[in-house]
Amino acid sequence: MDAAKLSMALSKSNTQHQASLSVMKMGMGNAEQQGETIQELLSSADVKVIQHAAQASSWWKH
Repeated sequence: MDAAKLSMALSKSNTQHQASLSVMKMGMGNAEQQGETIQELLSSADVKVIQHAAQASSWWKH
């Protein structure tokens, strides 16, 4: 393999790696944001309302 082809292959590999990292970071950011939102909802909500909603949700699955 000549130097030009090797350089192109290395560049392509590096680009794919960077794209993969970017997608992973976006996914991690979304998961973190969703977790924070759930924590906020749980801390601000009435526990009895949450329990009632959970029971109603499980009732519909049967």
